[in-house]
Amino acid sequence: MKNYRSYTGRNPKTGEKVLIKPKRLPFFKSGKELRERVNY
Repeated sequence: MKNYRSYTGRNPKTGEKVLIKPKRLPFFKSGKELRERVNY
C-alpha cells in the first residue's frame, strides 16, 4: 500500500479548485524475474 497526501486539484470542466483527500492505494513493483520474462 502506498500513502498519498492531500493536494489541491482542479475540476477541468468548471476550473474550480478542489481539495483531494489523502488516500491509500495498492502499489505494485515488478520483480527482476517478471521483468525479464515480459521483456524477452
